[in-house]
Amino acid sequence: MKVQGTVFKYGDNVDTDVIIPARYLNSSDPAELATHCMEDIDSEFVKKVQKGDLIVANKNFGCGSSREHAPIAIKAAGVSCVIAETFARIFYRNAINIGLPIIECPEAAKAIEAGDDVEVDFDSGMIYDKTKGTSYKGQAFPEFMQKIISAEGLVNYINSQK
Repeated sequence: MKVQGTVFKYGDNVDTDVIIPARYLNSSDPAELATHCMEDIDSEFVKKVQKGDLIVANKNFGCGSSREHAPIAIKAAGVSCVIAETFARIFYRNAINIGLPIIECPEAAKAIEAGDDVEVDFDSGMIYDKTKGTSYKGQAFPEFMQKIISAEGLVNYINSQK
């Protein structure tokens, strides 16, 4: 499976409170959450993001509270993948559980810039910066994680196994 899109770039310690501010947690509707995604760190994000675009960040992406609203908002906004140097562990698990592909790759996270056109091949873990003509080797998803992501999340995957 491959995705390709334009990059939105962020720094270190992007916490769940800026991914989806707490004042919007009165809704669990993914479409509603998406309208406020990243607004406290990037007020233009929801106006500019297109289906398939990617987020690239530095260290500790998704730190803070354990709310699963954060990866839900990112996915519902149309983001196809998040690449970071490192992820907060609970965010990592929540992202996989809801079917949002994420890849740790410090080299790609450091080199890729906002606006770059990037392709990710989940089978191989390869990340291609089409703008710069560079490539990076991220961690390929194990087969079981690819199945969860293809099923759009853990609950759908489990239900499909019945």
